Amino acid sequence: MSTAALQSRATGANKVATLVAAPPEPLQYLTFMLAGEMFAIGILAIKEIIEYGHLTEVPMMPASVRGVINLRGAVVPVMDLQARFGRPASAVTKRTCIVIVETAPTDAADDGQVIGVVVDAVSEVLELPASDIEPPPSFGSAIRSDFVCGMAKVRGKFVIVLDVANVLAIEDFSTLVDLPA
Repeated sequence: MSTAALQSRATGANKVATLVAAPPEPLQYLTFMLAGEMFAIGILAIKEIIEYGHLTEVPMMPASVRGVINLRGAVVPVMDLQARFGRPASAVTKRTCIVIVETAPTDAADDGQVIGVVVDAVSEVLELPASDIEPPPSFGSAIRSDFVCGMAKVRGKFVIVLDVANVLAIEDFSTLVDLPA
């Protein structure tokens, strides 16, 4: 029986609006390399990708914060994901770039935050259906489990899907955003 036929059979004040859910659309992810491992971030969080350039160091920041950049008049903190994962800082090569990510607002007073993330190289944008993303393993991961929202298998290799909100949650960023450009 079709969805329309099922919906037309529903009667009374409590009609069922949708009886058959549409299959979820594949989500797009930007994949990138860090120390030989592939990671992914949901494309909706990505604002742009820029060439690694001059960073201004800010004293007394965590080791994972490389500094700030001036992005069209706005001060944008730049995080080294390698250092954030408790590893040695990323080496800068000619393929190193900064992925500009916008975090989701946490409440009505928050507009979200724009943060640059240093990556070794950007790979590609992939469409991954939710069914292809497995829950993160509860053991054996080289990074904190709250940083990972899933594992996807792409062309026979695992891709670590990052939880942007947790990875980029550093309270010290709030002081950087208030700096004049």
